[in-house]
Amino acid sequence: MSKRPARLRRSQLSVPGSSEKMLKSGAASAADHVFCDLEDAVAPSAKVEARDKIAWALNNLDWGRKTRCVRVNDVHTEWCHGDIITIVEKAGANLDTIMLTKPTVAGDVIFVDRLLEQLEKRLKLPKPIGVEVLIEEVEAMENVKDIARASDRLEALIFGMGDYSGSQGIDTREIGGTGGYPGDIFHYARFRVTAAARAAGLDAVDGPYSNFKNEEGYRNEARKARALGMVGKWAIHPSQIAPALDVFSPSAADVARARKMETAYREAEARGLGAVQVDGVMIDVAVLRLVRNTLNQADLIGM
Repeated sequence: MSKRPARLRRSQLSVPGSSEKMLKSGAASAADHVFCDLEDAVAPSAKVEARDKIAWALNNLDWGRKTRCVRVNDVHTEWCHGDIITIVEKAGANLDTIMLTKPTVAGDVIFVDRLLEQLEKRLKLPKPIGVEVLIEEVEAMENVKDIARASDRLEALIFGMGDYSGSQGIDTREIGGTGGYPGDIFHYARFRVTAAARAAGLDAVDGPYSNFKNEEGYRNEARKARALGMVGKWAIHPSQIAPALDVFSPSAADVARARKMETAYREAEARGLGAVQVDGVMIDVAVLRLVRNTLNQADLIGM
């Protein structure tokens, strides 16, 4: 993959691959991205059957502009290779990304990359399939820089705080919560995942918040993630889609202000000036980078 595709990931909706009803609901949702789950949401006895249900959904449902993703079991299980082979053979042309769970080293990502490469060649697929990676083990956090650069297919790193808490022995009582820690217990982990992702040219996404009835708690965690440079957050329930879209989207006023600032800077640049004042704010090339971040996102959303 010479150039990573730009995709919206403001809201990544989790949908159990074993439920035809929920797959249909996910396809009809307002989420930017839906990942059909073959891992935690599917019992071991239902995993093989769920592959066919997901393939049918990818091929037959109207997904609109959504990113169509399948979360597979990790490479240390007996299901990983079968998940990938079955889904790609039966629905590869309608699949955008594979989400890999629990990698601990770069080699785990390379395994998936090579398997996809072979399948794409044999099936003559029209486009390459991207990979998204969950950072959810302590060992993975230690190796996050290498993992982020393991493959040109990589598009996003996702901080999976649920399994990560179990791996590190963190007691949060609820996934996405902060327990009794005096501060943001996940600040360092989010920061490290985001920095590794950005350095490798990838998106950084925040994981789940389990209490879907607590919208304000969800919004607070989403705001923390956005403040660090993450582009979106998981939704484990449809009620979390709208808050994620809201938090991770610039306002119309922000976009208008950014366009005004960029226009003023470009006009000044054409006159040989390195900076210009707009509404009391000095705009130089460093500030322009922040402005462009807003405008790039606005363009992707269609604002």
